[in-house]
Amino acid sequence: LPMAAADPQVLALAAQVTESGEQDIPLLLLKLKGVLSSPSLGSEESKKIKQDIYDYGLTQYCLLVLRQDHSRLRGGWATAAQLAEILSHCCVGLEMKEDPEEFYEKFLPSAIDNLLVLGKRLQARFIRAIKDKEKQDFLHWFQTVTNAICWLFDGHIQLAACVLQNDCFLQLLITDDVETAIIMMSVLHNILRINSSVFLQVDKATLHSILDELVYKLSSTTNPAVGSAATKLLLVVAKLSKQLVQLLTARYKGLLNKQWTGKGFDRELNQLLDMLYLEKSSGKGEMQKQHQAACIIQATWRGFQTRRRLKKLPQAVTTLQRSFRAKREQELQHLAKQKEDEALKLQMQLQRQRAMRLFHERQLALLERVHASQVNKYMEEMEDKSALTIQRFWRGYRARKIFHQQKQSLKEYKAAVIIQRTACKFLEKRRRRRPLSPWKEPKGLTDEQRLALQQKVDDYIKLHPASQMSEEMSKELHMRAQEKLAQFLLRSRLDQRAVQRRETLLAQVNTDVELLMNAPGLAETTEKDIGVFVSRSVPVATKARQSHNTMLKYTRWPWWKKLGDEFMEDDVIPDEALNTELETLFIGGRK
Repeated sequence: LPMAAADPQVLALAAQVTESGEQDIPLLLLKLKGVLSSPSLGSEESKKIKQDIYDYGLTQYCLLVLRQDHSRLRGGWATAAQLAEILSHCCVGLEMKEDPEEFYEKFLPSAIDNLLVLGKRLQARFIRAIKDKEKQDFLHWFQTVTNAICWLFDGHIQLAACVLQNDCFLQLLITDDVETAIIMMSVLHNILRINSSVFLQVDKATLHSILDELVYKLSSTTNPAVGSAATKLLLVVAKLSKQLVQLLTARYKGLLNKQWTGKGFDRELNQLLDMLYLEKSSGKGEMQKQHQAACIIQATWRGFQTRRRLKKLPQAVTTLQRSFRAKREQELQHLAKQKEDEALKLQMQLQRQRAMRLFHERQLALLERVHASQVNKYMEEMEDKSALTIQRFWRGYRARKIFHQQKQSLKEYKAAVIIQRTACKFLEKRRRRRPLSPWKEPKGLTDEQRLALQQKVDDYIKLHPASQMSEEMSKELHMRAQEKLAQFLLRSRLDQRAVQRRETLLAQVNTDVELLMNAPGLAETTEKDIGVFVSRSVPVATKARQSHNTMLKYTRWPWWKKLGDEFMEDDVIPDEALNTELETLFIGGRK
């Protein structure tokens, strides 16, 4: 809310602005210039008047008027330039105690934006102007607006960053016009003079854009005024920080020349060149070391890569050859298969043509045999047969097609039928199943039944009395049973041993008989066959030798000792002699 003791001039002007139309507001706001010029600058009265102007909204009116197109308003661009100057004077020296955030963070940045937009419009019209009078007027108004901008960020240092980061400022700086370019470079110089640290706070894109434009103006133009302004700005930038000097040296190598020597600003140019040469010479040794280190690293890495590639080269060549041969073999197989398919296809086509030709020949031969009057009838019969054949094949094809289309539905139908049948069978079994009768507990015996049963038991015991036996008789009976059991067990063991021995002897006899039956003749006998009949046991071999000697003695007996043996075979020895001599018979090398 405005203060109670407001300035009467401000109060009257605010009332006029409120009651007048939009076309008259710019001219009415020009009266603020007289109101501001009455007190001395910086006095308490001046601060109070500026506070009243802001409180009554006249400053906001100035801000709104600057956004409009002044070519259609009364007073034109001259009024706009004066309002820009008035706005800057109203804002400088004003200290907001109530709601400072609204003033410093919203109103002042908005004022900077509107002033830069106004300057851009004036610059565009100055460049398009043809008459000298118009160009001078637009240049004067443009100078007034830029002075207002400088005055504004001179009073509020924080606005310097807003000016640098504004796109309109960069667009105003990037121009080929000499007069406006010099003015904008002077604005940039004032920014660096007032707040030099702001140049290091902006983002890299904005910094590079500004430096690119300054270097471009220095290298492309031949105007000494533009060159002097650009050189001074670059010198100020280089003096701000060593980092900026390194950036200038690395990014703009074309600056190290003396094309501007003798143009009237040799002192600034020499200072800039000395700083750039000094930075280049100081960084040259470090750059050389880094370059040498980079060369060593690259050489080592390339050598490692080359050695690794050479080590893998034989394997790679082998793999390549194998892949190539496999690919070639595959291609050859594919070509061979393709040729075979083509040959088979051609052969099938020839067979089909040959069969068709034979069929036609047979048809012609049959037609030759048919009488001329019967040809039409024969052709009709053939057409009927052909039609029937075609229809049969077509119906079969259609039936198969319909079957394949209805195969899923048929499968679902069969599944439904099976499910229904199973369900019906299950329900039928469930209906036929007899319900289980409930559990019935057995009835207990009554007293009469219990007495009758007891009477029957007593009668049976009386009819069949148990035999009485003393304790001694029981023991004697037990002893006899134990003796008989022991005799039975002993006899069973002896019988088992006899059976086992008999089975063993039978198995031995069968084995010996089989060996003797399968034995080859003496003419065909080999060492392996002899080894079958030779025993490694010494007692067995001794008995075999004795048996052999006995047989030899028997053959050497005189004839009179062999009387009665005429009916015996020559190779059979009497059992009595053998038993008398050896008491055992050796068969097949075993006892």
